[in-house]
Amino acid sequence: MKVLAAPAVVAAVSLGTLVVVPASFAGEAEVSQAETYADYSMMFERSAGQFWADGQPAGQWAWNPQSEDGSHISWGSPETWPPEMAEVFVHDGDWVLLEGWHDNGTFYRLEVDTEQVGDGNCQNMRDLPTDGGAQRYARWTIPDSAYCLKAWGTIVEESTGTRIDFGHTQTWSPPARCSNAYYQGQTCIKQWESWWDNNGSPGSPIERRLERDQYLARGIGMAFKVVQFYPRPWSADLRFDWTW
Repeated sequence: MKVLAAPAVVAAVSLGTLVVVPASFAGEAEVSQAETYADYSMMFERSAGQFWADGQPAGQWAWNPQSEDGSHISWGSPETWPPEMAEVFVHDGDWVLLEGWHDNGTFYRLEVDTEQVGDGNCQNMRDLPTDGGAQRYARWTIPDSAYCLKAWGTIVEESTGTRIDFGHTQTWSPPARCSNAYYQGQTCIKQWESWWDNNGSPGSPIERRLERDQYLARGIGMAFKVVQFYPRPWSADLRFDWTW
């Protein structure tokens, strides 16, 4: 079995049309225009993008909505597209949930045992209720301050029943101006994540597999900018985005 990579993240949305409303309705307009994770992830659009590193394509992603609440995102090489791999995300209340991913001819299902949420420094953490199901991946409504999510649980390889322990820590930053090598003057949310598992030796302590920043650009999509710290320094920038 290959080493499992950390689940990816998303980003995108179309810019809304400016509407002038009477002052008495201003409050309602602000509520209705609150930004969501879908605005930065494009998870309910047939959106796609290609990111480059060292002057050549490094990878590609595409969303494939499945219902009004669920969508799959695939990641892979442009040269061998489409890939078999597809992550399964669901919108549930004020959360975006990661249920698992398809790959290697099977489904890797998440069974989360412990989840916590806290401030952007991963302090003041408090427990969230869990039922051994999907992971809370991000807040649906974009907050105006950073927050931290931690999750521990098991990945179940459904074809064999193999169980892999994992831990996933994320911090999400509020919208801010961003640019990369190919796009200027955008607005992004940033995800920092650290992914740990014991793939290859179930039952042993989990080990760090990945640590990186990823920027999701409003109206553009995933992997707008990726800065990887572990297992090796590496970076990439989104160069093309489209709908299909």
